[in-house]
Amino acid sequence: MRYRPLGRSGLSVSEIGYGAWGIGASAWIGASEDDSLRALHRALDLGVNFVDTARGYGESERIVGRLVRERAGDEVLVATKVPPLNGRWPAPDGVDPADAFPGAHIRQSLETSLRTSGLDHFDVLQFHVWSDEWVGRGDWLETIADLKSEGLIRLFGVSINDHQPANALALVRSGAVDTVQVIYNVFDQAPAEELFPACEEHGVGVIVRVALDEGGLTGSVVAGSTFPEGDFRNRYFRGDRPAQVEEHVDAIVADLGITRDELAGTALRFVLSAPQVSTVIPGMRTVRNAERNAAVSDGGLLDARTLEVLARHRWQRNFYG
Repeated sequence: MRYRPLGRSGLSVSEIGYGAWGIGASAWIGASEDDSLRALHRALDLGVNFVDTARGYGESERIVGRLVRERAGDEVLVATKVPPLNGRWPAPDGVDPADAFPGAHIRQSLETSLRTSGLDHFDVLQFHVWSDEWVGRGDWLETIADLKSEGLIRLFGVSINDHQPANALALVRSGAVDTVQVIYNVFDQAPAEELFPACEEHGVGVIVRVALDEGGLTGSVVAGSTFPEGDFRNRYFRGDRPAQVEEHVDAIVADLGITRDELAGTALRFVLSAPQVSTVIPGMRTVRNAERNAAVSDGGLLDARTLEVLARHRWQRNFYG
């Protein structure tokens, strides 16, 4: 496992992190707690040291806290997220920061996360939505400073709204944020245009989510694909979207001359080929997935020719809508 600096923080994170949304059973169906813990432990055995969770991920915070206690003595960096008080996902224009992230709500949410997880602090506390209209407004920044001084959090970050990487540029340039979490993958390459250079200039760590397009870039989503009842992918891949994904994936594997089984590793290496990326956080609900994803760190980055080919496969769309 290779490690990268998390911005200017002084922390080093495994370039393959652990996305813990799927293990909480809030929107992804099929992972038992025992399976999740086995996958988490295996990931740590293979060098993963960064786990990303959230208050909104069902039982995820509790399970991650159990992992940390079971691995006492190991360095496990844990990031969590504060949901917006107003429940607006993503953050629309015109919302006052006092309605989304007032200081009292931030503190109360963090205290709930600490109780749920059994941890005494989080390494990164992130707002689960963001709007650049909030820079310089509200009492959220003062509250974050207080939580840092009290030792309850080490770093502050935001999870940028889906497919809106430019909506955190003002925050990054303000110097008020330590990390940003953003969608970046073969289909959505927009963060590389403005966000990544700004993060590099200002020493902000980059956490990449949805590197595999919620499964679309694993090669397993094809026309007619279905998912368990209650699984959010039934909405994400609704209608003819699986057929659209299959068409785009077929074009990628044909252009690269690879098999569909090689696609997921290639997609993760594409993300890691951006030098500004600190860590990528795919979901890993089984030991097999943990082993497969961790092995990507041993395989090197993509060559210039492969990156040039993948640059032609941008596919800008919003399946969350």
